[in-house]
Amino acid sequence: MASLGHGDMLVIGDVGLPIPDGPRRIDLALTPGIPAVVDVLRVVLAEMQVEKAIIATEAVERHAGIQPGWSAALPVAPAQMPHEDFKRLTRQARVMVRTGECTPYANVILVAGVTF
Repeated sequence: MASLGHGDMLVIGDVGLPIPDGPRRIDLALTPGIPAVVDVLRVVLAEMQVEKAIIATEAVERHAGIQPGWSAALPVAPAQMPHEDFKRLTRQARVMVRTGECTPYANVILVAGVTF
C-alpha cells in the first residue's frame, strides 16, 4: 500500500472474484467468511487515502436497491457499474486482496487519492 500513487487501484474481493494476470495478489482467505470484506476494508482504509470507490450494480440490486452493509465503511459514496465491467476494470489494478467473504458481489475497487 505504501507504493500506491494517485489514481492507482486496489481491489478487495470476495472469495469468488477472479483475479486476472497482472495485479499483485494478496490472498487472505483462511476459511469461508474469514476474513470478511468489511474487516479488510477497515484495515486498508486506516492506511489509504481513497478518492473514489466502485462496486458492482448487482451488489446494490441484491440488497433491494440499498447499499450493501459492508459498503458503509467506505469514506465516499461508491460509483456503480455492471459486474462484468467491474471484472474487466480489475485488470488495471495494482493489487487485489482476496478475502474469505462468501457474499456474492462483495467486491470494491478503491482508487487512491492524495493527502494534500
